[in-house]
Amino acid sequence: MEYNFLELKNGIRIIHKHVKSEVAHCGFVIKTGSRDELFDKNGITHFIEHAIFKGTKKRKAYHILNRIDNVGGEINAFTTKEKTSIYASFTKEHFERALELLTDILFNSTYPESELKKEKDVIIDEINSYLDSPYEQIYDDFEELIFKDHPLGMNILGTVDSVKKIDRKKILNFIKENYRTNQIIFSIVGDLSFKKIEKLCNKYLKEIPEKTNDKKRLPFKGYQAIQKEIRKDVYQTHCIIGNIAYGTHHKNKNGFILLNNILGGPAMNSRLNMGIREKYGFTYNIESSYTAFSDIGLFYLYLGTDQKHIEKSIKLINRELKILRDKKMSTSQIQKAKQQIIGQITLSEENNCNVMLGMGKSMLVYDKVEGLKETYKKINEITREELQEIANEIFDKKQLSSLIFSPNE
Repeated sequence: MEYNFLELKNGIRIIHKHVKSEVAHCGFVIKTGSRDELFDKNGITHFIEHAIFKGTKKRKAYHILNRIDNVGGEINAFTTKEKTSIYASFTKEHFERALELLTDILFNSTYPESELKKEKDVIIDEINSYLDSPYEQIYDDFEELIFKDHPLGMNILGTVDSVKKIDRKKILNFIKENYRTNQIIFSIVGDLSFKKIEKLCNKYLKEIPEKTNDKKRLPFKGYQAIQKEIRKDVYQTHCIIGNIAYGTHHKNKNGFILLNNILGGPAMNSRLNMGIREKYGFTYNIESSYTAFSDIGLFYLYLGTDQKHIEKSIKLINRELKILRDKKMSTSQIQKAKQQIIGQITLSEENNCNVMLGMGKSMLVYDKVEGLKETYKKINEITREELQEIANEIFDKKQLSSLIFSPNE
C-alpha cells in the first residue's frame, strides 16, 4: 500500500507515505482559513498562524524556534482561504521532536498579549509590502472584486484596521469555534515505520480533547462579470482577466486543470507565452491559474506590459481564448498536453514537503489520497470534446471580468 492511515478516537486523522530519504516532513493541515472569518475579524486566521509560535504553556518563543533549528531542521506555517498548515522538515531521527513540538504549539499556545502587540507590527508591515507590489496586490483586489461582500473576497492578511483590533480573547474564541479535531490531518512523509508513527501519535495526540462538528461555509452565488480600471502610481500596466470556475468536487475540475495548463501554465510553451511574449515581446510575465475552493473556483489570467501594448495584448488573449472555444484540439495536441502535465506532476513528487502538505489537503477535501496511477488515468480519460465544452463555459467572453492597474498620466 502506498499510504498508511490511522484515525484516533478524537477524530484526528494521520496519513503517512514511506520514502527512502534521510529527511522527513510532517505537519498539521487544518480545515480553517480566512473564508471562515467574520468581516470584523478579517485576518485572524493568518494572525493565529504567526502567533502560534510565540509561546506555549511550557515554552517561550525562543525555545519554540530553537527546538527544531538546533538540529538543523525547519518549521513553518501558512494560511489560505480554506486551510491552515503548520509543518516541519528535519532529519528522520528527529521525528518525535518535531511531532511533540508541533502538537505543543497547535494545542497549547498561550498567545501572550506582549507578543501579540509585536506581531501586529510584523503583519502590518507584511500588508504594506503587498501594497507596494502591484503584481501581488492585483490578485487580492481581483478576488475582492469577484467575491464582493463574501468571505472569499476578504484578504487573507486582513486590513491594517482589522489586524489592530485582534486580541487574545478574539483569538481564543475563534480557535474554540473553528479548530475541530475531526477537521485536522497530521501528515508525514519519510523513512519511518508506521508502527513507530502510530505509537508516537497515540502518545502525543490521543489525549487531545475531542471537538467535532460539520463546518458549513456560506456558498458564493450571484456572480456578475465586471470590468474595472484603476489609475495607480505604477510604471507598468497590470491586468487580470478571469471568471468563476469549478469547485473541488466538480466533474470538470481535472479537465480545466489540463486546459489551464495548456493556456498559461508554468511551461514556457504555453499558448499565452508562445503567442504573446515570444511572438511579439509585449510582456515579460503572462500566465493563467486556477484555484478550486470547496464549492466554487476562480480562473485568473495575468499579464504585465507597457501601457502602449495593453490593448493589443488583450486582443491577442481574446484570440487565444476564442480559438480554444471554437476549435477542438487535435488528438496529438491533447496527447502532448497530457504528457506534459503528467511529467510536471511526476517532477513535483520529488519535493517531499509539498507531497506531505498535498496529502493532508487531499484528506481534508476528499477523505482520501489518490496514487499517481489513478491521477494519470483520470488525466488520460479527458477528451477533446470535454476541453472545448469547458473552454466555452469558462472562457465565455460575456462572463469574463477584468481588473487593470494603469499608470497615472
